[in-house]
Amino acid sequence: MSVPGRKPKSHMQAVREGTFREDRNSEGARFAPLEPVEPDWSELLPGSLSVDVREKAADVWARTIPALVVAAGLTDSQRETAIEYCVTVARLWQAERELSRTGLVVETERGNVKSPWVTIAHQYRSHFRSLVGELGLSPASATRITPPEFSGGDDGDIFD
Repeated sequence: MSVPGRKPKSHMQAVREGTFREDRNSEGARFAPLEPVEPDWSELLPGSLSVDVREKAADVWARTIPALVVAAGLTDSQRETAIEYCVTVARLWQAERELSRTGLVVETERGNVKSPWVTIAHQYRSHFRSLVGELGLSPASATRITPPEFSGGDDGDIFD
């Protein structure tokens, strides 16, 4: 029975605790098991100034997305979230590089002011945190992600 004001247990938490019941717990949405296709970063991030950002986004994709496909069952239906994560990491990296290069305070015709990169980095960092939670990339959010079911017998059991 759910208590008003209390969040229901996640599917995996109910399974771990041995309290899962189909009438009370939901496994969540299921998507077609198609792996997300990496975008053409030069099309997504055009311009000669975006070369470093494109390289960083491609690197983040290569290190993160294949692991999410296996661990969390990330599918092509969720591709845009994965792309947004890679671009956000790359842009945050770009903002931090600019802050390191120019400093937190810049001199303008009005005197010394906070660098606009401080605001940009703050906004990307906030968006980064929400995407990390969505994708289950933090230790806390990873516990809420349900791994995909493997077919083919006991070969997919990580505890064998």
